[in-house]
Amino acid sequence: MPLLKSRLFIIIFSVIFMLLSNCSENQLDVESNISEDSKAEEIFDSGERDILRKRYGNAAEKFAQVERIYPYSELAKRARIMQVYSHHKNRSYENVVSSANRFIEFHPNDKDVSYAYYLIGISYYDQVLAIGRDQKLTIEALKVFKLIVEEFPNSEYSSKSQIRINFLRDHLASKEMEVGRYYLKRSHYPPAINRFRGVIEKFSTTSHVPEALHRLVEAYLSLGLVDEAQTAGAILGYNYRSTEWYDRTFKLLGSKGLKPKLSGNSWLSKIYRQVVKGQWL
Repeated sequence: MPLLKSRLFIIIFSVIFMLLSNCSENQLDVESNISEDSKAEEIFDSGERDILRKRYGNAAEKFAQVERIYPYSELAKRARIMQVYSHHKNRSYENVVSSANRFIEFHPNDKDVSYAYYLIGISYYDQVLAIGRDQKLTIEALKVFKLIVEEFPNSEYSSKSQIRINFLRDHLASKEMEVGRYYLKRSHYPPAINRFRGVIEKFSTTSHVPEALHRLVEAYLSLGLVDEAQTAGAILGYNYRSTEWYDRTFKLLGSKGLKPKLSGNSWLSKIYRQVVKGQWL
């Protein structure tokens, strides 16, 4: 009988010990999670303070640290988009693109996805504004801004993106005009015509179209292609009669005994019939 009581005591003691151990471990886990949460929040708050002090590089590092400490939390999501913003303010363009793409990958349906895309576009756009930058950046920026307009039409960044699109298209057209003038000045008429034609066909809503039409008149007259020159002048007169480019075209054609009018059946004639007569062929 004493032996039975001794064994029973041992079993009861073991059970109590196990329960206490589990409670202790759970308490440690809770305390650890609370400590981890507090640490992440402190680092996040410190990152926000760095932004206010314009220490954008430091801020980006701290938001990245929050993401590493607590990668699947709501705080980590906020830290990811704040990284994008911090890199943007720091003009760290490559990091903007990589961090924004990471945010989009982790949170494809989040309300800030359009903002992440917009900051990618702005990172390209800001570089385009720098003199001598590769035109590939202009193309990349256009792709991103078009995506925002098409995929997020109700976003506050849609109208902003459209403004950027208009500017970038005008920028591309200006580059085409620059090359076209270069060829024209050196009497390389066919490549000059190709550049000016590209402006008219690809960038028809830009401010460079009137000059492109006038330069076509100059190039075609130099090649003896009177029909094309007169038709380019007719389009110019119909759409941009009040511009200096029409005045110059009218005088140039007049000096050759010619006038702006539809003539022949060139690619310009088709544009004339579409624009002036509404005959979409």
